[in-house]
Amino acid sequence: MLPESLPRPAPISNAEYCQRREALMASLPTDTAVLLPGASLMTRSRDSEFTFRQDSDLHYLTGFPEPDALLVLLPGREEGASVLFCQDRDPALEAWTGIRLGADGAVREHGLDQAFENAEREERLEALLDGRTTLYLPLADGEALALAEDMRQRLAARARRGARAPEVFADLAPHLHERRQIKSESELALMRHAALISAQAHRRAMHVSRPGLAEYQLQAELEHEFRWRGGSGPAYASIVGGGRNACVLHYIENRDVLRDGELVLIDAGAEFDLYAGDITRTFPVNGRFSAAQRALYDVVLSVQIQAVDAVRPGVTLLEIHDAVVRGLTEGLISLGLLKGEVQARIDDDSYRRFYLHSTSHWLGLDVHDVGPYRCDGAPLPLRPGMVLTVEPGLYIPADEDIPEAFRGIGIRIEDDVAVTEAGHDILTASVPKQVAEIEALMIKK
Repeated sequence: MLPESLPRPAPISNAEYCQRREALMASLPTDTAVLLPGASLMTRSRDSEFTFRQDSDLHYLTGFPEPDALLVLLPGREEGASVLFCQDRDPALEAWTGIRLGADGAVREHGLDQAFENAEREERLEALLDGRTTLYLPLADGEALALAEDMRQRLAARARRGARAPEVFADLAPHLHERRQIKSESELALMRHAALISAQAHRRAMHVSRPGLAEYQLQAELEHEFRWRGGSGPAYASIVGGGRNACVLHYIENRDVLRDGELVLIDAGAEFDLYAGDITRTFPVNGRFSAAQRALYDVVLSVQIQAVDAVRPGVTLLEIHDAVVRGLTEGLISLGLLKGEVQARIDDDSYRRFYLHSTSHWLGLDVHDVGPYRCDGAPLPLRPGMVLTVEPGLYIPADEDIPEAFRGIGIRIEDDVAVTEAGHDILTASVPKQVAEIEALMIKK
């Protein structure tokens, strides 16, 4: 029996993309320009390429889906402030790779003010940038920087004929990434859908898990569900770590056999319309937690639930993380994995033997999404529209000083949480994380 289909949310409208561009330009002086290149196809091997994914910043401002695009924003320009350069129409190549939008299609389908094909870029870009004193661009992008420098030199060479070259290159990232940090209702709808697809995949993995399967077979179940339900695939490399592999934070080999009596940690999420889901669940391969596994799991679960409950406007990620560290340290002491007073084990970083990472990161078009974590040196308070993960974990090494029942157990529980005016919304709530719920789902298979 085929799984039921999920209603697709509406795509982001051209009007919203236009509003984003206008808001960005309104924050910049009128004698400036923005240069933002899109992504290019990347060779996988010889004449085959990796699946194309647009640069997140260019997607955020345009929704334009093709490679080798360049967005130019020109505040105050009467002929149109948003100009896109895109691939040339080429019937011979389109027979192999699909129809290209071309300049007319970019304006018609994506609401840009003007568009030109890349064959015209060198000539037209020089004229567009003449008289713009500051160019905002991603300074970390070497190709963007080289393009800007080339335009500056070309215009400087024509100074005696009245051309005026840009004087300053400034980083676009701070101006754009703070805007990306607050999600619109349209974005939140897409993120809820990415989370729902991701959740269905995790439920499927729990349902089919059994001793003797390979980690990559659970990965295949997850990623089948991502594509079956309309996602473009994984938002990041799927982690399926059975037994001690769960203690490797970015374990992506996924090649070992799942063994009876061990746990498996799955950190995987679907991408939908470029927005990421990001879920981690840990569960017993055979459907039943052992006493030691459950004792550790209950520590992580209790702390994770409290951390999610703490998400609301005005709270900082540092406050949430500090509470998680305290809760995990208390649990480690109660289980005999640490000794002494809680504050002493926090102060001397003893807990870091078992908890190595931060509790949260931003989520959006990138799985580790852009946006500051601090403002003027102080932790940034949460605001409605932010989306973050909450993912405490414990990773117990298989060392001789560790009680044998706990050796090599890795547990992480992660949910995607949107900050709302009233508090928070758990986007991934449909994946079981209570022990009884997990075991009930797994034994029904």
